Amino acid sequence: MSKQPKYRQLADALRREIDNGTYPPGSRLPSESELSARFDASRNTVRSGLSLLVTQGLITSSQGLGYDVAKHEVFELNASRFENLEFPQNGDAYSTDVTNAGRRPHQRFRVEMLPAPDDVAERLKVSAGTTAVLRFCHRYVDDVPWSTQATYYPSWLVDASPRLAEPGDIEEGTTRYLASRGIEQVGYFDEIAARMPTPEEARLLEIGAGVPVMLWTRTGYSADRPIRCTITTFRGDLNRMNYEIGELSARGENT
Repeated sequence: MSKQPKYRQLADALRREIDNGTYPPGSRLPSESELSARFDASRNTVRSGLSLLVTQGLITSSQGLGYDVAKHEVFELNASRFENLEFPQNGDAYSTDVTNAGRRPHQRFRVEMLPAPDDVAERLKVSAGTTAVLRFCHRYVDDVPWSTQATYYPSWLVDASPRLAEPGDIEEGTTRYLASRGIEQVGYFDEIAARMPTPEEARLLEIGAGVPVMLWTRTGYSADRPIRCTITTFRGDLNRMNYEIGELSARGENT
């Protein structure tokens, strides 16, 4: 007999049924009274088990309307090809990847001149408080919030690349734009981390309780110095990232 509390036994049983497709994404779970009868458990025990699944991001609750299995239509990002100028693109890398996946891209922009945060200044090798151009975009896949992206450019780039400080999208992508101005990104350094979202991140990305965010920080370099630092914050439940390194012909056509 299991030593786990009954609410955890209930949550584990429902989690297995969600995983095996008994309750697919978007489906409605049985009512609290039905679960109470099935598991021979009190209504409070049932609610505790369901609350545990909510905090784990597996189900969502609508007050008075029951519980639904969370939809997890995962988008896969190839981080090796992202911004690769040799890879055919239609617009910027985000629009290209989303469109190629048969999905619809949409994004909102904000451009500001402001002091670079200390961690960004360190990556850009400028003094703390140095003015930087922030290009911030809130990105969607179809109509679902996908990520926020904050890219900081050192202010010295603006003279050579004035469109960086202008509002709105740079249709071909900033990496291609900079290259056209003679500022070529020849390499980048990536950092990947995960944590729980801030309240503002949860609001922008419409993240439910218990769902983490994935942080992807990419610092881009010209031949002699850093030229930008991009911090992308993804919903952890809707995104998967991969890299291609080396010769991968043995993978077959899926590459």
